[in-house]
Amino acid sequence: MWLLIVGLVLFLGAHSVRIVAPQWRDAQVAEHPGAFKGVYALVSLAGLVIIIWGFSLARLETTFLFTPPSWGVHAASLLVILGFIGITAAYLPAGRIKAWLKHPMVVGVALWAVGHLLANGDLASLLLFGAFLIWAIVDRIAAGRRREPVPEAGPITNDILAIAIGTAVGLVFALWLHAPLIGVAPFA
Repeated sequence: MWLLIVGLVLFLGAHSVRIVAPQWRDAQVAEHPGAFKGVYALVSLAGLVIIIWGFSLARLETTFLFTPPSWGVHAASLLVILGFIGITAAYLPAGRIKAWLKHPMVVGVALWAVGHLLANGDLASLLLFGAFLIWAIVDRIAAGRRREPVPEAGPITNDILAIAIGTAVGLVFALWLHAPLIGVAPFA
């Protein structure tokens, strides 16, 4: 379990610098843009790899805390696909989805986390997805306090593209990548 915690600290810690030290982050980006982005990417990637590795080990020894509701798996499927759509919308030119969500990446991560919490009742899952959910909530609050500009709604074609790509990537991940990478086949 400790490996999962180390991965979460690295990954979410790197993604929280803007929350806890925005002025320091902005100064580093201004003074050393390449170095900052390089270190950020390396720490994030290392954290992600350690999270996946740590979660696969933690799942083998985890304790079940509760039995998820019978409808949790179905709700998880919908929420995770919506999460993929939100994450995709964050990287595309603004459409109505991006403007409506304001911070589609953070909303997408929150939906992904809630979906997984509804489908899993073990300690490792609660730690992993609960940590991401808490981070998403805190990041969304921090973004609101920073008064970041909200993207203006763009053409609906950008939304159609976000929905198509997000759904496709989510289905490919669920059907073909989730089992080999995570060790669980969501639709088995």
